[in-house]
Amino acid sequence: MKTSQQQHCCRSTLVQTIDAPLPLVWSILRRFDYPQAYKPFVKTCHLSSGDGREGSVREVTVVSGLPAGYSIERLDELDDESHVMAISIIGGDHRLVNYRSKTAAFVAAEEEEEKTVVVESYVVDVPKGNSVEETTSFADTIVGFNLKSLAKLSENMVFNRKL
Repeated sequence: MKTSQQQHCCRSTLVQTIDAPLPLVWSILRRFDYPQAYKPFVKTCHLSSGDGREGSVREVTVVSGLPAGYSIERLDELDDESHVMAISIIGGDHRLVNYRSKTAAFVAAEEEEEKTVVVESYVVDVPKGNSVEETTSFADTIVGFNLKSLAKLSENMVFNRKL
């Protein structure tokens, strides 16, 4: 995990290795219209504009107990060939102001085609009254849980196919 500060912003990169093939992991990850498949803090999601391709906007409601109720997010990039997507949070009642993330998925290594590595990097403003460390810790926790949940879902799907 790398962290840095730049004009009251913080950024970080998290990595998750998943024991599942890239096509399976990407099929879950790329679903801008259905993040609740693997994001445990998402309660509901609906597209307010677009059809799930670049430029689409979604409204997400989060589960109770978090310091937020909803988020409005835009899909800035979706590249099915390179397995890259970028998302910006453009509104909501939370402290992730000017949050932008880029997520990439790729085969772990030639000899390990059944493993996928997912890398998610983000940059976000540090809210007034919060430190870089607090903001990074909060965002890293959310992103980390999401990546672990993606791994668990993908690995369970592989396991269930083998039964």
